[in-house]
Formats: sequence, C-alpha cells, structure tokens
Amino acid sequence: MKKKNLKNKEQDHNWEERVVQVKRVTKVVKGGKKLSFKAILVVGNTNGQIGVGIGKASDVIGAVKKGVTDAKKHLINIPLTKSLSIPHPIHGISGAAKVIIRPSAVGSGVIAGGSVRTVLELAGVKNILAKQLRSGNILNNARAVINALGKLKTFNETAKNRNIPVEQLYNR
Repeated sequence: MKKKNLKNKEQDHNWEERVVQVKRVTKVVKGGKKLSFKAILVVGNTNGQIGVGIGKASDVIGAVKKGVTDAKKHLINIPLTKSLSIPHPIHGISGAAKVIIRPSAVGSGVIAGGSVRTVLELAGVKNILAKQLRSGNILNNARAVINALGKLKTFNETAKNRNIPVEQLYNR
C-alpha cells in the first residue's frame, strides 16, 4: 500500500535532482585495482519534500540513478511558514557533523554553504541562516540538515501536544 502512495506522490510533484558529489573510488583486489563511482544526490520538489540519497556503481550514470532511487525512498515533509522559512531554530546531527538552522528575515535568502545550501534550496526554503559545525563531510552535513528538518514542529502541533490553544503560545 505504501509503495502505491509513494508512486502517486512521485507523479504528482515535479522532482528536482541535484548531484552534490561524485567520487571515484578504487578497491585493490588480487588482479589490480577495481574502479567504481559513488554519487551523493538530493531530491526535492521545492514545496516542503526533500530526500538525500547515495548510489554506488561501476559507472557514473548508474550511480546517479541509484542515488535518485535511494533519495526518493528517504523523503521527509517539512513545515514551511508563509515567508518560506522554518517555524523555529533547530540543530541536527549526523555522525560528527552538526548543523544549526535558524529562520531569517524575509528577503535575506539562503545563507548556507555546501551541501546544506543544496538541501535547503530543494526543500523550498527561501529565507534561512545555517551553519555547519565540526565536520566538512558532505554526506554527513546533508544528512544532518535532513535530521534537523525532520524534527521541526508547527505551532499547531506544539499547541496540541501541550493541550492549549494556539493563541496562548503567542502570549508567553
């Protein structure tokens, strides 16, 4: 049942794919060196759905195709505000990589670097500040952003969890 819903979601939205990194990897075997490729991809619909995937194959095109499939398997939905930002500041961790993400003023744009910028742009975020900490690993930074965005809560969800009206959140 879930696979059918995922296929319908894929057809309904215009998915944009971006290759973040392609690495040539060699493995030393008995007969010499075996060459293969590793591709890190980000897939998003610029409307709050985003996924990061990784693909490995003996050619670049095969690695990219596997990466797209993997990214679509790991899609998450993120809540966006009216100003195309996130509801509140948050941080995410993946491996040694840590990312801090904060909402920003309208018109400030995406202030982030590397794979963090790519993930946020494909998610549809337009006004945001982000900072990578501790690690320069491209894959772990992308996954740290996904981790952070997955933990975001809307004001309605927070009010419902606390059993209070939404207006009371603003009065505090």
